[in-house]
Amino acid sequence: MISRIDLRGDTLPEGGALRDLLPRAEFDVEAALEKVRPICEDVRHRGTAALIEYAERFDGVTLERVRVPEQALGAALDALDPAVRAALEESIRRARVVHEAQRRGTTTTQVVPGGTVTERWVPVERVGLYAPGGRSVYPSSVVMNAVPAQVAGVESIALASPAQREFGGLPHPTILAACALLGIDEVYAAGGATAVAMFAYGTEECAPVNMVTGPGNVWVAAAKRYFTGRIGIDAEAGPTEIAILADGTADPVHVAADLISQAEHDPLAAAVLVTDSVELADAVEKELEPQVAATKHIDDRVVPALSGRQSAVVLVGSVEDGLRVVNAYGAEHLEIQTADAAGVAGRVRNAGAVFVGPYSPVSLGDYCAGSNHVLPTGGCACHSSGLSVQSFLRGIHVVDYSADALAEVAHHVVTLAEAEDLPAHGAAVKARFGGAEPDQHSSWQVPGK
Repeated sequence: MISRIDLRGDTLPEGGALRDLLPRAEFDVEAALEKVRPICEDVRHRGTAALIEYAERFDGVTLERVRVPEQALGAALDALDPAVRAALEESIRRARVVHEAQRRGTTTTQVVPGGTVTERWVPVERVGLYAPGGRSVYPSSVVMNAVPAQVAGVESIALASPAQREFGGLPHPTILAACALLGIDEVYAAGGATAVAMFAYGTEECAPVNMVTGPGNVWVAAAKRYFTGRIGIDAEAGPTEIAILADGTADPVHVAADLISQAEHDPLAAAVLVTDSVELADAVEKELEPQVAATKHIDDRVVPALSGRQSAVVLVGSVEDGLRVVNAYGAEHLEIQTADAAGVAGRVRNAGAVFVGPYSPVSLGDYCAGSNHVLPTGGCACHSSGLSVQSFLRGIHVVDYSADALAEVAHHVVTLAEAEDLPAHGAAVKARFGGAEPDQHSSWQVPGK
């Protein structure tokens, strides 16, 4: 059901050479980009009419309008299963606890007497959030995107999720209920690249946004790439991934269950076990069979994901070698199930999120750990972070120098300007002192004073 890669015995290669030995899903955003380009431009020119046409073509629904009526949000919340509502409320509460701690304050640094640089953190003005609605419904993604945006102070938040034929052209009612719980009343029945285009260009119903965040399929990722520069994005999210670094102390029942938990997302989902224990590898492979047989989505997701080229059991010579492997892999989700799991986790450099020990499964992080589950995929954890309050903030430096403070450093500014053959830069400083460079060692007076 799942293949093996044996990296024992030989010296592990470095960097990209090691990454090339590890399993990874094929995810061709560039090819998808050529297909979404005309769709995005159609939305640009025809607005709501184009969105309605694509909803009928892709989702099989006929819409009169794309924006969801506010009463539909309230109705969805009223009809929500009380247990689901309680779980969502707890998820929101815990996410707020963690994300409130990420707030950044204004910092003023006195560089010299009379010269300060202040760093202000200013929220993005308007954000479009995307909640997928294909194979599964993800109200948890609404929580994970909305909470950090709200904590950051974003004033205008809109959300899009695909129209659902079985719900009369509205997004899934659990998505709508999650929006109502979070106080998001601007919601659109739009999916995939059309939703991103709506946010980027704006339509008769939807004002354009400054940034789009949220997971999605390859069409969403391609649309994000197409609009990068016009809008900010969180990431080009690819198929979900779990990597588990485990030794002989790990419970194979836990490990198998956690691999399956990610495999059920998508046939391209990656499930990777890295271990120095052949006994554990054997036990996990044996345990997968009954657990897969007892789960849902077997033929369309779980088995294709586990048997695909993106999933494998990777055998290594030691936990130390395993640590090198998972750092090269840069998993979206990384579980550490080893002796001294906390110590090993502390040495992880590349991962979207790290889950320590037998009682911190990825599923906890997906819903109720308080952490954010919108994380870098496809090895991007080697250079990027997951969604946070910081994602929705921009740092602005405010420079405030007095005449004395500028005079003290003016000769350095002029020197560097001339070294770069940009004499007007230096002249802009001299103009403040009557056209001459002030002598740093002598007294001077601002002209006119």
